[in-house]
Amino acid sequence: MDMALTHDDLDIRERARSFARRHLWPHEITLDENGSLDHATEAGIRQGVLDHHLNAINHDPEHGGQGMTIVQQCIVNEEVGSATNGLWGRVWQPPICLKQGTPEQIATYLVPACRGDIAVSFCVTESGAGSDAGGIRTSARLDGNHYVINGEKCFASYSDTAQVNLVTTIEDGNPAHPTLFLIDKGTKGFNMRRMPRFCQRSGHEHPEVDLVDVRIPATQMLGEVGEGFELTKDWFVEARLAIAARSIGMAIRASELALEWARERRQFGQAIIEFQGIGFMFADMATEIMAGKSMLYRTAQEIDSGLDRRTAHAKASAIKYHCSEAAFRVVDRAAQIFGGRGMMCENPVERLTRDVRLERIWEGTSEIQKVIMAGQIMKRGLDPYTSWI
Repeated sequence: MDMALTHDDLDIRERARSFARRHLWPHEITLDENGSLDHATEAGIRQGVLDHHLNAINHDPEHGGQGMTIVQQCIVNEEVGSATNGLWGRVWQPPICLKQGTPEQIATYLVPACRGDIAVSFCVTESGAGSDAGGIRTSARLDGNHYVINGEKCFASYSDTAQVNLVTTIEDGNPAHPTLFLIDKGTKGFNMRRMPRFCQRSGHEHPEVDLVDVRIPATQMLGEVGEGFELTKDWFVEARLAIAARSIGMAIRASELALEWARERRQFGQAIIEFQGIGFMFADMATEIMAGKSMLYRTAQEIDSGLDRRTAHAKASAIKYHCSEAAFRVVDRAAQIFGGRGMMCENPVERLTRDVRLERIWEGTSEIQKVIMAGQIMKRGLDPYTSWI
């Protein structure tokens, strides 16, 4: 298998790196201190995404996306993942399941989302259904040509600013019928209940939402009754690979900052990089990053070469688990090398410490990834994790 990056891959990496350093890094401290960015700054970032051709990298050009390969998507996510405070989220990647919509839904939601004209929030989690997505209770009842939706959602990321919410329900209260609906902002009965405060100050909220007799046309259903989880399988693979790539980006930036500091900082008459204990820390950090990148890009290339969907899902869990945990260890070591300065909010490593902690939790905790892997091993043996495509 040829693992070398192509000319196009290298061009994308340069564009993504340039964008992150010119349009994201300069706004990190302002966002961390104020909790938001002004309209002009947000508009400038949006234009930067478009100018660098980084919008909707996961969607086809026919819908306004960039049509990037999985390898190329990982490259972009690695580079923008180096920015703190969740600024990577400004590089919008609409849910992949939107392309399964009707022609009308694609024209109304997917195409504008690819352009960046609207944002889409994906509302799955509930207070009683986190890791166990099958435990959702938000129900959709057919009433003539409409559905009436009742329930609640939490950790509804970006729902406070999104123009449309993609909501997972169970049709007619039947857990065997998970079904997706598109609910426009301002729809009566779709109410923000609470805005919890989180350690990451990204300028976007993760609200708790009540759905009280939300009445929408049946044409707002995405896919068919009972297809809710099936439509999101590819999205989970994509999301988990994106987390792995961002985690690598965080780990690399933290390591580079720590190395620069270790070369400059002198104690006991020498640069601290010259102490074996510090040098061994960097050896561990480099190994963690190297292993994670190898896993990520090998599997991304396998998917681009036609890896079957089930094996891709199995491998994505392993990669998300390893890369997020490894990045956490790397960033923690970087903070340790900085000493007290690693706890200063002005230091990107401190902010990365908060950010990387999140990657071990969302889109399936590390423990859930191991549950998925263990299940695959029981059914299929070690082959999904030890063989080549």
